[in-house]
Order: sequence, then C-alpha cells, then structure tokens
Amino acid sequence: MKLSHVGADFRIVARTYFRNPVALFFTLFFPIILIGMFGLIFSTVGSGTVTLEVVNEDHNPNGVGYTNVSVAFLDALNKTSVITVQLVSVSPQNFSTYLGQNDQTAGLVIPSGFQNDYLHHTPVNLTVYTNPEAAAAEGTVLGAVGGVANGFNLKAACNGGSCAPVIGFTSLNVGSQVYKYIDYLIPGLIGFAILTSPMFSMVDIASSYRKDGIFRELSLTPLTRSEWLTSRVLWYVMMTFVTAAIMIGTGVFLFNAHVTLTLGLVPFLIVGPFFFVSLGMLAGSVAKTPESAALIGNVITFPMMFLSGTFFQVSSMPPGLQEFAHILPLYYIIDGMNQVMLFTNISRAAFDLVVILVGSIIVFLLAIRLFKWRDE
Repeated sequence: MKLSHVGADFRIVARTYFRNPVALFFTLFFPIILIGMFGLIFSTVGSGTVTLEVVNEDHNPNGVGYTNVSVAFLDALNKTSVITVQLVSVSPQNFSTYLGQNDQTAGLVIPSGFQNDYLHHTPVNLTVYTNPEAAAAEGTVLGAVGGVANGFNLKAACNGGSCAPVIGFTSLNVGSQVYKYIDYLIPGLIGFAILTSPMFSMVDIASSYRKDGIFRELSLTPLTRSEWLTSRVLWYVMMTFVTAAIMIGTGVFLFNAHVTLTLGLVPFLIVGPFFFVSLGMLAGSVAKTPESAALIGNVITFPMMFLSGTFFQVSSMPPGLQEFAHILPLYYIIDGMNQVMLFTNISRAAFDLVVILVGSIIVFLLAIRLFKWRDE
C-alpha cells in the first residue's frame, strides 16, 4: 500500500464531495436545521407555560361571578408558573370538541357545586383534557392540577386526625376519550406522504429530464407542458389515495385507531398532491443542475416535515414557531385532515382547503410559466 496513492484518491473524493451541494447539505447544514428545529420545538419544555383552557361551572348562588374556592383554585394554578389559565364560555358537553377544533393542548372543567362540595368535605371530581400528541404539555398539566388539588386537600378540615381527599380529577383526551396518539398521528403521516413523494420525485424529474435531453425530445411531440404536468398530478393523486388507504388500514387493524372516514378527506388527497407536484416542478425548473435542484427541494421540504404538525402538535410549540408554521402549506393540509377525520369541524376544514387550493393554482401557473421544454 502506497500512502501517495491513498492521498491522491482522498483528494479526488474531497473535491467530488465539495462539488456536490446535496452532500454538503446533509453533512453540514441538515444537522444544524435538525437540531435547530427540534431545539425550537422543545425550547419551552420544562421552562415555559402551558395555556389551560378552563370552563368554570361553579357560579355564585345568584348566578353572577364564580365562587371563592374555584377562583382560588385557578389562581393557585396560575401561580405554579407552568400554567396560564384562560377562561372560556363553552358548555362542558362540547368542551372536548372545542379544544380539538381550535388546536388547544389542554382544558379543565370545574363542575357546578365545587365550592359547596369542598367546604362540606364531599368528594368532587374535576375533568382534565389533554392531547396525547403533546406529551410534554400533558405531563405539565396533569402534574400541576394534581399538585394544586393535593394542596387544597391538605387544607380541608380533617376528621379524626386524617383527611380523606376531597378534590380528585379525571383525565380524558382532547376530541374523544377513546383517542390515542396514533389517531392524531395518522393525518400527519398522510400529510408527510403527500409532501415527500411528489416533491422529491418532481424535483429530480425536472432537473434530470432537462439534463438528459428528454424534455427536448418531448418538445417534438404534440404533448404540451400543461398536459405533461397534469398527467403527473393525476398520477400522484392516485398514489396518495393508495398511501392513505394503507396508512388508515394499518392504523385501524394493527393499532385500533379511531378515525372517521368521510368524503371531506377526499379534497385534501387531491389538492395536496396538486400543490406539491407543482411546487416540485417549480423548484426543479429554476435549478440549473440536478444537484442544485435537490438542494432546493431539501431546503423547502425539511422545515415542513417537522413544523407543520406532522409529528408534534403546532399549538405546543413556542409562539414564534407557531406563526411560522401557519405560513407552511403542509400545515393547512394536515390541519384540514385533522378537522374532518377527528373533530368534524367542517368550517375550519373548508378554510384550510381554500388556502391550499388558492396556493396550488398559483404554484401550478408559475410552474407552467417557468417550465420549458428547451433551455434558451
């Protein structure tokens, strides 16, 4: 073995590597993006506060205001420094659905007669709603409510030198008590598939077809650019339906997932691929080489993978990151599917669909305009 030969080949590998933007991206920049995104997502874990939506049914006898004990209980929750109490006017029967439809992480119901039961040492039960998708917030809320309840129980008058607990609580899931993490995860994973398959494929096709002269050959046929792109949209729409069926079927039969199959899901399975096929074609059209096209595709795709609610609930992220998530197109696809599959919130799903449909038309028209059979 000659070290000079090893050194010569090492220099060739190094030059090849540094001339490949994709390799540079995954080695130098992707780790920064990854740790940056996860760092921002979990930056408030253990240090920030969780907003707790509260329905307080324990009014004064004259029907005005709230009782002193319920106010003191909520004040104690606020003073834990990990909970921010926010009163809402929703019926207890609709509260769980309200939390899910409005992307809220946690809620608490204080029942009517809370003060009277507490003062007379009659067991009274609070209802706490949490979202399994936001595990950190779930632990914070359950710990805070349990800790404050224990403190109030210790202050209660004791009989015979011992005090039986007065305040207890029941923990339920947002949306439905039967929902599990897998139920919230399925729409996110379908959205993940809607993003990655069309996006990466179209970026590669747009750049490699131009480099290999395939587009030049297609220009000699009667096929128009819009027809070619439409056929790709139809293909990925079909593949999205297959992927969604596999994911839903696997979730239901292997993990006993509880999702609602509704016609409201269909528009998102059509418009989603429409958007990302067009976006992938647009990214590939503006790139000069396959390597730069892949780099552009990665830069566009990776933030959406983790910040659109695919794996983590957006409402559990820091406020600044939530605002950023709301400008990502994948957020509206995943949120829309959540609304129709879990919370039956048609009005919000319709808003999500309009946003992504308008975006799809704009991106499709831009892709058609910038996509050329031949380079000038």
